[in-house]
Amino acid sequence: MVSEKTLILDARQVQEKIKRMAFEIYEHNFKEKNVVIAGIDGQGYILAQLLLKHLQEISPLEAKLVKVSLDKLSPLQSEVTLDCELRDLKKKCIILVDDVLNTGRTFAYGMKPFLNIEVKKIETAVLVNRSHTLFPIYPQYTGYELATTIKDHVEVNLGKETAVYLLD
Repeated sequence: MVSEKTLILDARQVQEKIKRMAFEIYEHNFKEKNVVIAGIDGQGYILAQLLLKHLQEISPLEAKLVKVSLDKLSPLQSEVTLDCELRDLKKKCIILVDDVLNTGRTFAYGMKPFLNIEVKKIETAVLVNRSHTLFPIYPQYTGYELATTIKDHVEVNLGKETAVYLLD
């Protein structure tokens, strides 16, 4: 069975969403000296890089990019790792970033390393929120709210062929 692919956001729309999210991050953190943009490995990390780029264009905030690596399919069996030292993030504002929020499981496990140190706050940013949360995760920064069935799949491509698709 071939799944249907429906375009939800084209490249221009994705860029507009990311730029707006960067402005929102700055508005909510303008009193901070620096923030940490922590992208979940894969499309979440690419989104974090794009958010960082826009944030640097519009604000004086110092922003540190961090990659969060975990096994999305079996997060309990794998270690959640960061590509920096935990002590470098102490008392900082952390913005955890992923491409799609479905159940909240990936975000919940992605927060694990940050819970081992004293941080100022942890916020979440997502390009597409599907609102099927099973974990108490609500994104502070959302590019696009999309009502889907639990069986639907959202595909985010950030790169040469930037777009968001709904597969059903």
